[in-house]
Amino acid sequence: MKRPQSSGRPATAATTPAGRDRRGPAPRLSHVDDAGRVRMVDVSDKPSTAREATARGFVRLAPATIRLIRSGKIAKGDPLQTARLAGIMAAKKTSDIIPLCHPLALSHCDVTLNPRRDGYDIEATVRTTGATGVEMEALTAVAAAALTVYDMVKAVDRAVVIGDIRLMEKRGGRSGLWKRNT
Repeated sequence: MKRPQSSGRPATAATTPAGRDRRGPAPRLSHVDDAGRVRMVDVSDKPSTAREATARGFVRLAPATIRLIRSGKIAKGDPLQTARLAGIMAAKKTSDIIPLCHPLALSHCDVTLNPRRDGYDIEATVRTTGATGVEMEALTAVAAAALTVYDMVKAVDRAVVIGDIRLMEKRGGRSGLWKRNT
Protein backbone atom coordinates (compact mmCIF):
# COMPACT_ATOMS: atom_id res chain seq x y z
CA MET A 1 0.00 0.00 0.00
CA LYS A 2 1.41 3.34 -1.08
CA ARG A 3 1.38 6.16 1.51
CA PRO A 4 0.38 9.68 0.39
CA GLN A 5 3.25 12.07 -0.20
CA SER A 6 3.63 14.71 2.49
CA SER A 7 3.27 18.32 1.41
CA GLY A 8 5.75 19.44 4.04
CA ARG A 9 2.98 21.31 5.86
CA PRO A 10 1.51 19.95 9.08
CA ALA A 11 -1.94 18.42 8.69
CA THR A 12 -4.79 20.45 10.15
CA ALA A 13 -8.49 19.72 10.60
CA ALA A 14 -9.04 21.18 7.13
CA THR A 15 -6.25 19.32 5.31
CA THR A 16 -5.18 15.73 4.77
CA PRO A 17 -1.64 14.61 5.72
CA ALA A 18 -0.72 15.15 2.05
CA GLY A 19 -1.83 18.78 2.36
CA ARG A 20 -4.99 18.47 0.27
CA ASP A 21 -7.92 20.62 1.35
CA ARG A 22 -10.82 18.59 2.82
CA ARG A 23 -13.28 21.44 2.28
CA GLY A 24 -13.26 21.09 -1.49
CA PRO A 25 -11.60 23.09 -4.24
CA ALA A 26 -9.57 26.15 -3.36
CA PRO A 27 -11.42 29.47 -3.55
CA ARG A 28 -11.18 31.14 -6.95
CA LEU A 29 -10.20 34.69 -7.66
CA SER A 30 -13.40 36.45 -8.70
CA HIS A 31 -11.63 38.70 -11.21
CA VAL A 32 -10.17 35.79 -13.22
CA ASP A 33 -12.22 33.76 -15.71
CA ASP A 34 -11.84 30.04 -16.51
CA ALA A 35 -9.22 30.82 -19.16
CA GLY A 36 -7.12 32.85 -16.71
CA ARG A 37 -8.03 36.25 -18.16
CA VAL A 38 -8.87 39.16 -15.88
CA ARG A 39 -12.45 40.34 -16.00
CA MET A 40 -14.87 42.64 -14.25
CA VAL A 41 -17.16 40.68 -11.94
CA ASP A 42 -20.82 40.70 -13.01
CA VAL A 43 -22.81 42.00 -10.04
CA SER A 44 -26.09 42.51 -11.90
CA ASP A 45 -27.83 39.64 -10.05
CA LYS A 46 -26.57 40.62 -6.60
CA PRO A 47 -29.02 42.36 -4.26
CA SER A 48 -28.45 45.97 -3.33
CA THR A 49 -27.53 46.14 0.37
CA ALA A 50 -25.98 48.63 2.76
CA ARG A 51 -22.17 48.39 2.58
CA GLU A 52 -19.46 49.94 4.75
CA ALA A 53 -15.69 49.60 4.93
CA THR A 54 -12.99 51.13 7.11
CA ALA A 55 -9.31 51.20 6.19
CA ARG A 56 -6.25 52.56 7.98
CA GLY A 57 -2.70 53.53 7.21
CA PHE A 58 0.16 55.49 8.70
CA VAL A 59 2.45 58.26 7.54
CA ARG A 60 5.75 58.57 9.43
CA LEU A 61 7.36 62.01 9.48
CA ALA A 62 10.53 63.59 10.84
CA PRO A 63 10.07 65.36 14.19
CA ALA A 64 10.83 68.75 12.57
CA THR A 65 8.13 68.14 9.95
CA ILE A 66 5.58 67.26 12.62
CA ARG A 67 6.40 70.51 14.43
CA LEU A 68 5.91 72.49 11.20
CA ILE A 69 2.53 70.84 10.55
CA ARG A 70 1.30 71.37 14.11
CA SER A 71 2.40 75.00 14.13
CA GLY A 72 0.75 75.71 10.75
CA LYS A 73 4.03 76.59 9.03
CA ILE A 74 3.97 74.32 5.95
CA ALA A 75 4.39 76.65 2.96
CA LYS A 76 1.78 74.91 0.77
CA GLY A 77 -0.92 75.16 3.46
CA ASP A 78 -2.56 72.71 5.86
CA PRO A 79 -1.50 69.20 4.80
CA LEU A 80 -4.04 67.51 7.07
CA GLN A 81 -7.11 69.24 5.62
CA THR A 82 -5.76 68.88 2.10
CA ALA A 83 -5.16 65.15 2.72
CA ARG A 84 -8.71 64.71 4.04
CA LEU A 85 -10.14 66.27 0.88
CA ALA A 86 -7.82 64.26 -1.37
CA GLY A 87 -8.89 61.05 0.37
CA ILE A 88 -12.58 61.83 -0.13
CA MET A 89 -12.03 62.76 -3.77
CA ALA A 90 -10.00 59.60 -4.39
CA ALA A 91 -12.68 57.37 -2.85
CA LYS A 92 -15.19 58.88 -5.29
CA LYS A 93 -12.85 58.18 -8.24
CA THR A 94 -11.60 54.70 -7.27
CA SER A 95 -13.03 53.00 -10.36
CA ASP A 96 -11.06 55.46 -12.52
CA ILE A 97 -7.72 54.22 -11.18
CA ILE A 98 -8.37 50.59 -10.19
CA PRO A 99 -9.11 48.85 -13.51
CA LEU A 100 -11.73 46.28 -12.48
CA CYS A 101 -13.48 48.29 -9.76
CA HIS A 102 -17.17 49.05 -10.27
CA PRO A 103 -18.13 52.73 -10.22
CA LEU A 104 -20.16 53.34 -7.07
CA ALA A 105 -22.37 56.14 -5.82
CA LEU A 106 -20.99 56.71 -2.34
CA SER A 107 -23.37 57.87 0.36
CA HIS A 108 -20.63 58.75 2.87
CA CYS A 109 -16.87 59.10 3.10
CA ASP A 110 -14.98 60.29 6.15
CA VAL A 111 -11.19 60.60 6.32
CA THR A 112 -9.42 61.43 9.57
CA LEU A 113 -5.77 62.01 10.38
CA ASN A 114 -4.93 61.45 14.03
CA PRO A 115 -1.62 62.65 15.47
CA ARG A 116 0.88 60.21 16.88
CA ARG A 117 4.33 60.88 18.25
CA ASP A 118 6.03 59.91 14.97
CA GLY A 119 3.39 60.87 12.38
CA TYR A 120 -0.30 60.44 11.66
CA ASP A 121 -2.72 57.53 11.63
CA ILE A 122 -5.08 57.83 8.68
CA GLU A 123 -8.53 56.25 8.73
CA ALA A 124 -11.23 56.25 6.07
CA THR A 125 -14.79 54.98 6.37
CA VAL A 126 -16.89 54.69 3.24
CA ARG A 127 -20.58 53.77 2.82
CA THR A 128 -22.92 52.98 -0.03
CA THR A 129 -26.00 50.95 -0.83
CA GLY A 130 -25.27 48.71 -3.76
CA ALA A 131 -24.41 45.31 -5.19
CA THR A 132 -20.70 45.43 -4.35
CA GLY A 133 -18.60 46.55 -1.41
CA VAL A 134 -16.57 49.68 -0.76
CA GLU A 135 -13.32 48.14 0.51
CA MET A 136 -11.33 49.47 -2.44
CA GLU A 137 -12.77 52.96 -1.96
CA ALA A 138 -11.72 53.02 1.71
CA LEU A 139 -8.22 51.73 0.90
CA THR A 140 -7.86 54.24 -1.95
CA ALA A 141 -8.93 57.09 0.32
CA VAL A 142 -6.22 56.20 2.86
CA ALA A 143 -3.54 55.84 0.18
CA ALA A 144 -4.43 59.16 -1.47
CA ALA A 145 -4.50 60.98 1.88
CA ALA A 146 -1.05 59.61 2.75
CA LEU A 147 0.35 60.55 -0.66
CA THR A 148 -1.07 64.04 -0.25
CA VAL A 149 0.68 64.50 3.08
CA TYR A 150 3.91 63.54 1.33
CA ASP A 151 3.23 66.01 -1.49
CA MET A 152 2.52 68.80 0.98
CA VAL A 153 5.70 68.28 3.05
CA LYS A 154 8.24 66.97 0.51
CA ALA A 155 10.01 70.35 0.36
CA VAL A 156 11.08 69.88 3.99
CA ASP A 157 11.02 66.06 4.40
CA ARG A 158 11.71 63.62 1.57
CA ALA A 159 12.15 60.74 4.03
CA VAL A 160 8.41 60.40 4.74
CA VAL A 161 7.35 56.76 5.05
CA ILE A 162 3.86 55.67 4.01
CA GLY A 163 2.74 52.27 5.14
CA ASP A 164 0.57 49.77 6.92
CA ILE A 165 -2.41 50.46 4.64
CA ARG A 166 -4.98 47.77 5.38
CA LEU A 167 -8.67 47.00 5.55
CA MET A 168 -9.88 47.04 9.16
CA GLU A 169 -13.55 46.16 8.76
CA LYS A 170 -16.23 45.64 6.17
CA ARG A 171 -19.97 45.21 6.60
CA GLY A 172 -22.76 44.16 4.29
CA GLY A 173 -23.25 41.90 1.34
CA ARG A 174 -23.27 38.12 1.28
CA SER A 175 -20.24 37.73 3.54
CA GLY A 176 -21.61 40.09 6.21
CA LEU A 177 -19.22 41.45 8.83
CA TRP A 178 -15.45 40.99 8.63
CA LYS A 179 -13.07 42.53 11.18
CA ARG A 180 -9.30 42.45 11.26
CA ASN A 181 -7.87 40.88 14.38
CA THR A 182 -5.70 43.61 15.87
